[in-house]
Amino acid sequence: MAKDTADDIESTAVEAPDLEAAGAAVPKHGFFVRLYTGTGAFEVIGRRKMWYAISGLIVLACIVSIALKGFTFGIDFEGGTKVGMPVAGQNGTATTQQVEDVFSKTLGKPPESVVLVGNGSSATVQIRSEALNNEQTEKLRTALFDAFQPKGSDGQASKDVISDSAVSETWGDQITKKALIALAVFLVLAAIYITFRYERYMAMSALLTLVFDLVVTAGVYSIVGFEVTPATVIGLLTILGFSLYDTVIVFDKVEENTHGFEHTTRRTFAEHANLAVNQTFMRSINTSLISVLPIIALIVVAVWLLGVGTLMDLALVQLVGVIVGTYSSIFFATPLLVTLRERTDLVRTHTRRVLNRRKGSASKSDAGDIVTGGAADLDEAADAVPAEAAIGGIPAVGSKPAPGARPARPSSTRAGRPTGKRSTRGR
Repeated sequence: MAKDTADDIESTAVEAPDLEAAGAAVPKHGFFVRLYTGTGAFEVIGRRKMWYAISGLIVLACIVSIALKGFTFGIDFEGGTKVGMPVAGQNGTATTQQVEDVFSKTLGKPPESVVLVGNGSSATVQIRSEALNNEQTEKLRTALFDAFQPKGSDGQASKDVISDSAVSETWGDQITKKALIALAVFLVLAAIYITFRYERYMAMSALLTLVFDLVVTAGVYSIVGFEVTPATVIGLLTILGFSLYDTVIVFDKVEENTHGFEHTTRRTFAEHANLAVNQTFMRSINTSLISVLPIIALIVVAVWLLGVGTLMDLALVQLVGVIVGTYSSIFFATPLLVTLRERTDLVRTHTRRVLNRRKGSASKSDAGDIVTGGAADLDEAADAVPAEAAIGGIPAVGSKPAPGARPARPSSTRAGRPTGKRSTRGR
């Protein structure tokens, strides 16, 4: 017989009554048990059209928002003047509306934004406006001091605690160009690594996944209106690296499962890939959770304790990116890889062989009758066992192996002999 027949003889060497009893006695496992063990039979690849539709809608919404709404760029990109002042003062606690009223009354125009940073007595109010000259800046500082009498760390009211900084439009243009160059360099280096590390279809899928992550993360910033700063760009490069890492983990398992797949007819290429996704589910979730916890801690520190806007910008893009990267590595990268590989003659021919074998074995009404026919029929007898048996420790040799099932070989190595007994013939 062919090599695939020999493989299946070894993995189906249990008598027909034992197979039927094993299939009937399969225990039912809970969702979290199946998720943790990687044998949960979660169908991801088989439903890839649904994931494509969901991913397409997400990308479409992001592109529309970017085209129509654009981004809220920070002062480092657009240029302008930023004024900061403690909210606690001799005249009480300043509110953002009061500060905006003082700004408009003093300069005759409203500020671009007034936000409160931090919490409690250490909170500060940040005013951002278009570029102001020295005279306008000094006039605004005087008006703010007269209105609120802000206090310094020593508890004394002082005009010196009102800070100001200005960024020219030229500097903003330079920052934008450097950010784009950094992003392009990262994508080029990632493309080179993936191209040499994997075969071309994996490389194409991984690169398209990076583009997906980039577009969706940028789209979320556009939709929600988060401010884009240099820290955002740094965080974006970080999460693209995380997404690539997560994709590589899944692809390594796919590569391991599909090694020599064309020599057996137990599973199609798509089923091997789906098994790899199931086996790496828990690792991807754990990696994401471990990454999210310090990011949330960073947000807490930035918002409620220190009031540092840079930390907030860095944490926000990382939080969004980790979520997007985890989704794309499971529900976009691997399904895309399978779609590309199924266009090749090798995978199409192998899939046809697997389906033809299952179609032929489905016409057999009794697995016991097939088994007694000898080794030649064991290749088809395998398909008489329920796929769910794999979860209970019995090989998944049904009409279609459970997507997340990990076949277990019985101890017997001879067809038609009781499990656990070794043949002594020929000794």
